[in-house]
Amino acid sequence: MYRVTREIDFCYGHRLLQYEGKCRYLHGHNGRLLVTFETDSLDKLGMVLDFADIKRVLQGWIDENLDHRMILHREDPVVPVLQSMGEPLYLMAENPTAENIARHIFDYVRAAGLPVVETQLWETPRCSAIYRPA
Repeated sequence: MYRVTREIDFCYGHRLLQYEGKCRYLHGHNGRLLVTFETDSLDKLGMVLDFADIKRVLQGWIDENLDHRMILHREDPVVPVLQSMGEPLYLMAENPTAENIARHIFDYVRAAGLPVVETQLWETPRCSAIYRPA
């Protein structure tokens, strides 16, 4: 097996619904995303995947959809208020935990046709969530 990993940094805000701690309030993170790709064999150039292709597909999507946006549950009551103010939002069907965001990114990368095996989202320098399908 061959593996490569791309690291992408982006800033985002969120809050967790039905949560009793401080994360129930709107707050932000300087996130670090690690996305790992794997193949049995290398392409004709000797690569798992061209890092430029990863950047084009993944970094472009992150920049357009997640970077400097509030990532919220689509039923969060603050959504209409923020929309009326023109704030950039990214809405999810589930609570925007680090775990769910990591899975959401994984699903996007897989749908884009890249051989992704794992996503890891660092919410803080000491806390991360990993998504890897069983």
